[in-house]
Amino acid sequence: MPIVIPENIPAFKTLSDENIFVMNENRASSQDIRPIEILILNLMPTKIETETQLSRLLANTPLQVNLTLLKTKSHVSKNTSSSHLEAFYKEYDEIKNKHFDGMIITGAPVEQMPFEEVEYWKELTKIFNYAEKYVTTTMYICWGAQAALYYHYGIQKHQLPKKLFGIFPHKKMVIYEPLLNGIDDVFYVPQSRHTSIDDNDLLNNPDLIVLAKSEEAGATIVKSKDNKKLFLLGHLEYDKYTLDKEYKRDLDKGLPIEEPKNYYFDGDVNVLWRSTANILFYNWLNYYVYQVTPYKFKKTIKKY
Repeated sequence: MPIVIPENIPAFKTLSDENIFVMNENRASSQDIRPIEILILNLMPTKIETETQLSRLLANTPLQVNLTLLKTKSHVSKNTSSSHLEAFYKEYDEIKNKHFDGMIITGAPVEQMPFEEVEYWKELTKIFNYAEKYVTTTMYICWGAQAALYYHYGIQKHQLPKKLFGIFPHKKMVIYEPLLNGIDDVFYVPQSRHTSIDDNDLLNNPDLIVLAKSEEAGATIVKSKDNKKLFLLGHLEYDKYTLDKEYKRDLDKGLPIEEPKNYYFDGDVNVLWRSTANILFYNWLNYYVYQVTPYKFKKTIKKY
């Protein structure tokens, strides 16, 4: 089944050209089914690229997925046109009275700042509270995962000696975990971050389960025991050349950056994570969203 997005959003043409099943809103309205409603809070500066990456992964399931894009009101994006944001994005006040089956909160380029100093931190915590009560399950990615672990569990991030950058092997820590069904025992995850979470803080928390970790990158896939929160401390959504762009960007800025590990091969790029990304997002939508979300949500909603 397709992902439902506006026909004039850039992701529609990109995914159509890749033979990924996308559907415009007019056609979707004629389908006599209950679509899965997914909300994405896109905190990345490259919003069009990120919304396309996530749409690609969400489209790879038998479910019809309606996508709603959310932006912060307290921060104005400098890298995405205001016309694009006005046309395709909503703000918190526009969605706060609506239930969603699933939500994704992306990373953001603010990881070296204390959480409370981030311009939109207060607004983000309001969205965290909203997601906890009125979203069936939420996926937090990279800095979004660090921020949620800090807010919900008091787990602090730590500065790394140098940027963790490249494609790193990970191993399953839980054998019979629905989220990891079909994924190899050892799999690769892209990483691009300056901070990390201490594995012991995760392992010692009675409300969290570490599902996968890496010797170099540490714990990368974590979930809450109530299955309402999934933390991905990496970037499985990345495209083939995303790390390449980041590497060249940092070089152009004169920043201290090493070539991404396990990435370049014979003059091109190694894509070692695509199947893992597709399977994980498929499993998340199936086991943690579709199988447990109510067919009809309660009408009474507490406002934040």
